[in-house]
Amino acid sequence: MKNSLFPESLQIGKGGMDRLMAMRVFVTVVGCGSQSAAAVQLNMSRPRVSRYLAELEEWVGARLLHRTTRRLSLTSVGDDILERCRQMLNSMEDLRSFANPLHATPKGLLRISTGTSFGPQLARLVTEYGRRYPDVMVDLVMLDRTVDLVAERIDLAIRMTTHLAPSLIARQLAVCRSSVCASPLYLNERGAPQQIVDLERHNCLTHFYMGKSLWQFERAGQPASVLVHGNISANEARVLLHATLEGAGIAYLPAYMTAPYIASGRLVGVLPEYEPLALNIYGVYASRRYIPATLRTMLDFMAQRFQEASWADA
Repeated sequence: MKNSLFPESLQIGKGGMDRLMAMRVFVTVVGCGSQSAAAVQLNMSRPRVSRYLAELEEWVGARLLHRTTRRLSLTSVGDDILERCRQMLNSMEDLRSFANPLHATPKGLLRISTGTSFGPQLARLVTEYGRRYPDVMVDLVMLDRTVDLVAERIDLAIRMTTHLAPSLIARQLAVCRSSVCASPLYLNERGAPQQIVDLERHNCLTHFYMGKSLWQFERAGQPASVLVHGNISANEARVLLHATLEGAGIAYLPAYMTAPYIASGRLVGVLPEYEPLALNIYGVYASRRYIPATLRTMLDFMAQRFQEASWADA
């Protein structure tokens, strides 16, 4: 009797290949970076992994992976097939979870992208999540640019912004506050600004993509802004943090980065009456239609932890 849940093309072929398992093997090999690592994760022998890959390539009629003694890389066809395999496996997992909630335990690969400065905070969250869901493997992709979720095979992108495009599918997770600060060395030499207009005569260290020339604040509920300039600009907030610690100037940085240094006295907050513009933290993903258990539970976990934690209000 044929399995009515799946089309014939996905059922066991003449050679005995379970095509859904072959897709899972292919996705796991790409995620792990080697057949040996994938064999360990899948609890099967390496020859069996190789057999699944060879039979999948025979079925689709094209080579999916370039294999060398040191590394694997996707062919152009393999790159296209990979995304389709992941979508198919996610859809099958959703169907299984819908039919039987006992099978809803998250497992498999989840690729998450965020900016480099937020990497340490995200790593802590992922570590906690991994203890709760040990069958999930997470790839962290640190990029200081906007990623194409589909083209770069990203399941979840963490973005900090005041304006999110309405076309994006996103969930607001938290609010990220910022602080304007400098080292005691710099303030002793140049004095502390008393009004935001005073920043025009200071050396302000700026970020390429966030307020390079315009810093925005609120004071008593009213918006305020000032044009700034300085001799150092960077696309990575940690570079600006280190320059600020060395006395290079005044910086406008996320509070989760500066809070420990302000607490220790290595940095001093300035302009306490002015509140730097807060950024919303969003989890952005590709589709509302199929949300696998890995993505759903990660979003829920992040939202819960952000709500519990006080790092954003430092």
